[in-house]
Amino acid sequence: MNKKPFVVFLQRVFYFIFASMSLQVKGKIQQILKPESGVSRAGKEWKKQEFVIETDEQFPRKVCFTLFNDKSSLLSGFSEGEEVDVSFNLESREYNGKWFHNINAWKLEKTAAEENLPEPPPEFRPEDIPPEPADDGGNDLPF
Repeated sequence: MNKKPFVVFLQRVFYFIFASMSLQVKGKIQQILKPESGVSRAGKEWKKQEFVIETDEQFPRKVCFTLFNDKSSLLSGFSEGEEVDVSFNLESREYNGKWFHNINAWKLEKTAAEENLPEPPPEFRPEDIPPEPADDGGNDLPF
């Protein structure tokens, strides 16, 4: 019995599961790297654009995202220092016994500006407390 077709089937199933998995993260663009381009072995032209964001968490992380081909235009209109929401997929592949990982961004949006948020309520002050009611002879029942 040849197990090779079964292994190929499992690889395709796992690829489908992970290819359909999408994630999202918010952060500030730290660096926009230079665009790269080339020609594949099959003769197809490709281009990619990478950028790095830093998350705003208790322990901030820097993450480098890749935009391929037509997705590389998503970065136009953005500059370093801007807050963004990035939707992305994770992809891993094996080559010569080593595993390589890509973090492929497919959607890039500016985060909602703080000016669009409603105003916070005014601060509490001691003079906001209503005065005590007048003493009515020791009867503090309301009826």
